[in-house]
Amino acid sequence: MKLFEPAKIGKLHLKNRIVMAAMGCGGLVQTDGMLSQRGIDYYVARAKGEVGLIITSSVQVTRELEYLPVRPLVPNLVIDSRKVCSAWLDELADSVHDYGAKVAIQLAGGLGRALSGQDLKDRGTRVPVAPSSVPCFYDPSIMTRELTVDEIDRLTRAFVFAAEIVKEAGIDAIELNAHGGYLIDQFLTACWNRRTDQYGGNLEGRLRFLLGIVEGIKRSCGADYPIIVKYGLTHYMEGGRDLEEGLEIARRLEKAGVDALTIDAGCYESPYWFIPSEFQKPGCVVDLSELTKKVVNIPVITVGKMGYPRLAHRVVEEGKADFVALGRPLLADPEWSKKAREGRLEDIRPCIGCLEGCRRRIHDGKTLSCTVNPTTGKEKELAIRPAPRKKTVLVIGGGPGGMEAARVAALQGHKVILWEKNDALGGNLLPASGPDFKEDYRTLVGYLSTQLKKLGVNVELRKEGTSGSVVNMKPDVVFVATGSTPLVPDIPGLEKKNVVTAHEVLLGKKEPGQRVVIIGGGIVGCEVALYLGQKGKKVTIIEILDGLARDMYFVNRVHLLKLLADADVKVLTNKRVLEVTDSVTVADKDGKKEALQADTVILAIGLKSNSELYDALLGKVPELYAMGDCSKPRKVINAIWEGHRLARLV
Repeated sequence: MKLFEPAKIGKLHLKNRIVMAAMGCGGLVQTDGMLSQRGIDYYVARAKGEVGLIITSSVQVTRELEYLPVRPLVPNLVIDSRKVCSAWLDELADSVHDYGAKVAIQLAGGLGRALSGQDLKDRGTRVPVAPSSVPCFYDPSIMTRELTVDEIDRLTRAFVFAAEIVKEAGIDAIELNAHGGYLIDQFLTACWNRRTDQYGGNLEGRLRFLLGIVEGIKRSCGADYPIIVKYGLTHYMEGGRDLEEGLEIARRLEKAGVDALTIDAGCYESPYWFIPSEFQKPGCVVDLSELTKKVVNIPVITVGKMGYPRLAHRVVEEGKADFVALGRPLLADPEWSKKAREGRLEDIRPCIGCLEGCRRRIHDGKTLSCTVNPTTGKEKELAIRPAPRKKTVLVIGGGPGGMEAARVAALQGHKVILWEKNDALGGNLLPASGPDFKEDYRTLVGYLSTQLKKLGVNVELRKEGTSGSVVNMKPDVVFVATGSTPLVPDIPGLEKKNVVTAHEVLLGKKEPGQRVVIIGGGIVGCEVALYLGQKGKKVTIIEILDGLARDMYFVNRVHLLKLLADADVKVLTNKRVLEVTDSVTVADKDGKKEALQADTVILAIGLKSNSELYDALLGKVPELYAMGDCSKPRKVINAIWEGHRLARLV
């Protein structure tokens, strides 16, 4: 496979064409801006998993111009001192090189107008800086301050100084972050760069800052020291970069001596492109890398939901890109490259695109991790080791929490039995994976099921646990993962035949009519609405609160709301359902009523825990644990994390 063949970026030899894309590494950075040992372990795990080139999280090159957060878990990486920074850079380089991988540091100038909402609150009197005075993205009432020419020169020199430190420490390459609407991208883009001096105006002026950085690094570090530039070929937003200008930038970067291009798309105004949502299609920006390949001769790296081995192989074989960059798939499975090379595709733990374990945790001030892989960011602390005493472990319930608990317990050497009352494993992942845009959830069910089989877990389907059957079995440990069932509210008329649950629709047990009313505008209700709307149904969502999918991470939520609008789904918020007759009667806050015609009414107002078995077993078995929806209906991350962490305790 060409994907696993050696390749070069400039004169840098790489063992394969798989790149770890730059991603934020919150919680893995010390408060002084240095990468922690836990952060080094995180990158080493991916090197050990046979990634060819690792590109680190963005690193700031100065603390002078922009406010940098000092919150304990989300400080920025900074390279601005030989004395302070050389040690961790040297350790990172040596540790990654031990496994035959190469490493690049991504250098960034700052956030500019994209400074986060929390950072804007914390900045005190420090005014955000940018190429021009423009409104900040998160708070348009705050205007940025235009950088002076002297400050731009200082910033350019800071890039060069950081590059010198990086090279001296044995780091193999640099990637410049000119993407996502961050500072360099703001210089490149006319809607944010309104300068009238040499750094603004036409494309030549807007490129001057970036090309000055490239020239300075090449002059100081040598023409052979590899520089990669990451940028969006288009922003997919009104007033942003179009494809023609994006391709011209590629030509000019090649002419300036840049050694490779990472081609992406989007910005904060179109976040589901530069942070692909779970609704994006696999390889969502491959078409952009393919266009770029036609105008440059230097290597092109593609990104964007590329964690599908067959797709990655095909893209490289067909010449649509020279390298494939993976981000979140390597959080889900650091051994993606190794398993793909060995043809063990069924053993690759899939990213499900939820963004809960990675982006949301960082935004919430927590340590970077992954919904399906709780060991991410804690590779040594949460490593699974043989248990000191082998036990008989009974898991009741084959949903995500139960399957993960069974997997981890089996890896520790325990004898594991799993009872599932239905005829298939998966629990609530099965209805969740019904729509085509949730295919990754089906892949997760397949992965977990396969691992249980390979580990010798005794899975008994159509076996419902009871207090008596559990006690009679005399297990050492019992995990109760009996999940949850759809909640049915106390609304007159719900006994009618045309009233069904979201689960019944998603599992294919009920086929809705043409006119559908969905009661509940949470994540499930919205996804059912999109699923049916894309099939041509006339769908209306009724939500008692003032917004839809309010607990969904904002990137996925923004894209979901757009797709609902594209599918002509009607949304009624701040409405309460009074009764269901031949129509659905709703009322607003003022009591004004409205009747909605519906062939089918779908209930999607939440779930209730199936905790009866756990309650019945209290005090009757030596070790008893409840996990996932059995404790409280929540998200996939809660079920898998509880299954993983609790199983490590036995």
